[in-house]
Amino acid sequence: MPKKPSKKQPSGGTPATVALTAAGVDFTVHSYDHDPSHPSYGEEAAEAMGVSPDRVFKTLVADVDGALTVAVVPVAGSLDLKALATAVGGKRAAMADPALAERTTGYVRGGISPLGQRKRLPTVLDASASAHATICVSAGRRGLEVELSPASLAGLTNATLAPIGRA
Repeated sequence: MPKKPSKKQPSGGTPATVALTAAGVDFTVHSYDHDPSHPSYGEEAAEAMGVSPDRVFKTLVADVDGALTVAVVPVAGSLDLKALATAVGGKRAAMADPALAERTTGYVRGGISPLGQRKRLPTVLDASASAHATICVSAGRRGLEVELSPASLAGLTNATLAPIGRA
């Protein structure tokens, strides 16, 4: 059962919520009980929060011409690797090794947030985000999401907006 959304940070917070608080950005924390048997972290989040899957975005780490790059796309679709490469001026993109993505971002798979990463990586936010007043992204652990404006997310991550998602 989903817990009530809160503007307060969970005790201690995560690097993502700490970064949002430090930046003075308006955000809402959504917490829910993560089910390890659910086949999709993102779809589970959308269902648990009662939010349309096109407003819940997943954070993926890809390798573009040898450089790790963050892609933030709706959970309702998938990442277009060719479009991601084009968005950052690269030629080829492939999904990054999960262990490398975890080490580099400081987060575990299914809980990687585009915010507060251990190492700041180039970030591309799917252009569909701008159609919404707010979107949800991982707050840095499974079962925890933050809701904020796409402009705030793009500003804090220095993200490029580009059509990188596929329905």
